[in-house]
Amino acid sequence: MKQEDALAQQVVEHMMRHDRFSQWLGIQVLEIREGYSKIQMTIREEMVNGFGIVHGGISFSLADSAFAFACNNRNNLSVALDTSINFTKAVQIGDTLMAEATEVHNGKSTGLYHITITNQEKEIVAVFKGTCFRKGKKLVDI
Repeated sequence: MKQEDALAQQVVEHMMRHDRFSQWLGIQVLEIREGYSKIQMTIREEMVNGFGIVHGGISFSLADSAFAFACNNRNNLSVALDTSINFTKAVQIGDTLMAEATEVHNGKSTGLYHITITNQEKEIVAVFKGTCFRKGKKLVDI
């Protein structure tokens, strides 16, 4: 494992230990590399909205966690500056969703990330774009 990927892994492990919301979602971290993350979760009954489909905020939250793990894993505290999501397919109870965040731009003060969310059938259910602002502070002391 490359040194920068080992740091990325350590930062995300720290984030997950303190991220109660991602824990509540049931997020599992599958892969972390510098500027990249892949995570997954399984949809539960309490995530359904009044229309009987999964609340869009659940898919958004999964993507937002993948975004946070990718843009913070260089150990430079980064916060969301702008995000957007497009929903392409309804999500159902029991679906397993995977969010894959890839870095498009890594600047000194901003970063741009694309996150694709797929279900267990590898169908795209949502596409998320996030821009982060880099605060220049460390998340973990190394």
